[in-house]
Amino acid sequence: MKNLDIVSAQEAVKEVKSGHRVFLQGAAMTPNTLINALCDRHEELKDVELIQIHTEGNALYTQEPYNKSFKTNSCFVGSNVRKAVNSNYGAYIPIFLSEIHVLFRRNILPLDFAFIQVSPPDKHGYCSLGVSVDVTLPAIQSAKKVVAQINPQVPRTHGDGIIHISQLHAAIAVDQPIHAAHLSEPSEIERQIGKHVAGLVEDGATLQMGIGGIPNVVLNNLTNHKNLGIHTEMFSDGVLPLIEKEVITGQQKKIKTGKLVTCFAVGSPKLYDFIDDNPLVHFKEAAYTNDTALIRQNPKVTAINSAIEIDLTGQVCADTIGKIQYSGVGGQMDFIRGASLSEGGKAIIAMPSVTNKGISKIVPYLKEGAGVTTTRAHVHYIATEYGVVDLFGKNLKQRAEALISIANPDHREKLEQQAFERLNNV
Repeated sequence: MKNLDIVSAQEAVKEVKSGHRVFLQGAAMTPNTLINALCDRHEELKDVELIQIHTEGNALYTQEPYNKSFKTNSCFVGSNVRKAVNSNYGAYIPIFLSEIHVLFRRNILPLDFAFIQVSPPDKHGYCSLGVSVDVTLPAIQSAKKVVAQINPQVPRTHGDGIIHISQLHAAIAVDQPIHAAHLSEPSEIERQIGKHVAGLVEDGATLQMGIGGIPNVVLNNLTNHKNLGIHTEMFSDGVLPLIEKEVITGQQKKIKTGKLVTCFAVGSPKLYDFIDDNPLVHFKEAAYTNDTALIRQNPKVTAINSAIEIDLTGQVCADTIGKIQYSGVGGQMDFIRGASLSEGGKAIIAMPSVTNKGISKIVPYLKEGAGVTTTRAHVHYIATEYGVVDLFGKNLKQRAEALISIANPDHREKLEQQAFERLNNV
């Protein structure tokens, strides 16, 4: 077994050169000590490309003066890189989460380095990628050199997220909590939406949902259900009470029966403690969790996603606000399609009827420059606090009528007029 030499952060990042492309592990596992050490070299570097999905931390590389040396090339957009991505100092790659691995494995975007955060090695020399396997696994398999910060507070996860110390080019030692996200109290509107969505979930369903008020309310309303399963791209604390009450058993899943399957997780220290060395939770790369061909094999896949706005024909925009890149395509379409093709599956878009400023999120046309995340041919269930409609099989006029019925009452009359003007303009 190769001896693991621990060096300083400055030593670990010293071989990154101008023009290199560096992958950053993301979410709760973001290796910020390594990232900040690299940023300290900004005066001697230029044109270093940092490729990532969602990272946590202050993202120094997007700020002055570091952004003169580093450019963000992001496959998803979080709040810490949003300004950069919508400026000359960054860029966004529209891509399904299920396909990001192709960029690395086929050398479409060759990686010089991968910066990661891992657990200490076990007695066999294997470190865990913790709670972010997603696209990190293909990145470390493809990068010329892998640099790790080794942290005893990283949960050891079961599944495919492992790397042997012999694969590490350099390693540093840190001892600090990984990023935690705590549940906030859902709003009354989120409670109403969550109850509507929970009413669509059947016993034996396989669930996909993310983090936030609506998913948590949905989960809170499933305590009387039976034999639910989880096959998702991510999960958070909301599943814990249902596992404790044996509502989530995974016994009716076809893919990894009995296992909670995911590619990353973000939540509280309690969640990370539950995940640590727990064979119930199986971490796979996103190419697996988000593979429509695998998702559809599970029974009654119920996929719950959100939107920024939906037009009257059913086009869903979930990643832009007009021309502004707000988030990313992510895995929405992977699971919308997988759920739609699953036996008894349900693909659901859930969102408040209006923005915080009272603007309707059901609109006659998407904003200029808006991206279509889920096409109107893929969309099925839409839920707001005013109810749920199923657009599948409905023509354009029927869709508009259905969507208006769950719009905010203050906007329905105007939407009816706009629907007439759009759909009868011949």
